[in-house]
Amino acid sequence: MNEEVRKAAGFLKKGLVILYPTDTIWGIGCDATSAEAVSRIYRIKQRPDHKQMLVLVDGLPMLSSCVYEIPDVAREVILAPARPTTIIYPGAKNLADNLVSEDGSVGIRITLDPFCRLLIRNLGRPVVSTSANISGREAPSSFAEIDPEIVTQVDYAVDWRREETEGHSPSTIMKLDRDGKLITIRP
Repeated sequence: MNEEVRKAAGFLKKGLVILYPTDTIWGIGCDATSAEAVSRIYRIKQRPDHKQMLVLVDGLPMLSSCVYEIPDVAREVILAPARPTTIIYPGAKNLADNLVSEDGSVGIRITLDPFCRLLIRNLGRPVVSTSANISGREAPSSFAEIDPEIVTQVDYAVDWRREETEGHSPSTIMKLDRDGKLITIRP
């Protein structure tokens, strides 16, 4: 696993795009601070650039560097997730502008996956994570289900966990409203 982390991080450090396993489903990723790499993911997915993509971080300190405020209600969800949970925070900062929604929000998940945590730590920055599919098509639950068109367009496809056939589900998505309450968008 460590060798795959080093390889994948090397591509990310060059501003390139990877295909990698996450704590949910396989994702297309890049350095979340690189607007050029983020644009490339939108092109690969054939996705309008006004649709948000989420960001993975390795813990609260990195999350704090990406948003202006982490309300207590969000901390409670982060520290006791029943399953991987992405929270859409208002007030994004230090991320590529084309990753941040028009209203200034961004979806972020603290990953518990060992591969992803090491990848993020090796890069030293947050990583984009969006499902490895063409926009509008079903998200693959394993590497074998990823459209070859996606595989050929990324700069590196991680070898780690490719053989897994067990299906995984996308994360729960919650959004912080203006009153500081969490609203479930995707259970």
